[in-house]
Amino acid sequence: MTHYDPEVAPAPAAWLTLDEQERIQLVQASHRAAGIKLPDAKAHAAFHAIVENQIAEGLAPIVRAMARLENEGLSRHDALHAIGAVCAEHLFEILNSKREDDPGPVQARYHAAVDRLTAKSWRQHYGT
Repeated sequence: MTHYDPEVAPAPAAWLTLDEQERIQLVQASHRAAGIKLPDAKAHAAFHAIVENQIAEGLAPIVRAMARLENEGLSRHDALHAIGAVCAEHLFEILNSKREDDPGPVQARYHAAVDRLTAKSWRQHYGT
């Protein structure tokens, strides 16, 4: 795989055979080529890669959310951003929590947040 387009789902097998750094570099290259300026291009690309990884692995809540968000009118790229935002908020919560939860409940909270995500809620929260 030599090219990434956030509007087209990468073939799961091809995506998953890439090293994580290669995935991030492909995402960064696609944003540069599109002339998208970002405050932290590498962090942005990392969250793209996280969500693409979850889709490629068939993680049901993420796959359902992508379909739902696109059906609600978001582009695939914006749907990736919406789920990535939930992921970032979830990660921020974990890193700033004094709790030491087992992974199961932590993952369940993330999945529940993704399940609640709608195009409308994402637009309202992020003003897009």
